Amino acid sequence: MEIDHNHLRELANYKMPFGKYKGEYLVNIPEFYYTWFRQKGFPEGKLGSLMKEMHEIKINGLEALIKPLISK
Repeated sequence: MEIDHNHLRELANYKMPFGKYKGEYLVNIPEFYYTWFRQKGFPEGKLGSLMKEMHEIKINGLEALIKPLISK
């Protein structure tokens, strides 16, 4: 299994473009928000794909691997 570091960096630095958590890094959004989207349906396209990935990261407790990749 090969790790795509550029994709992980993009995931770490992607910000929510709408809603209650607009402007927040996806990794900083609570897990329950992703669980709600999983039940109702994730958005189409890139955002939806990144949200699905972040949901998996969160339910497996792996946020600590993503947070250091945030560009400040």
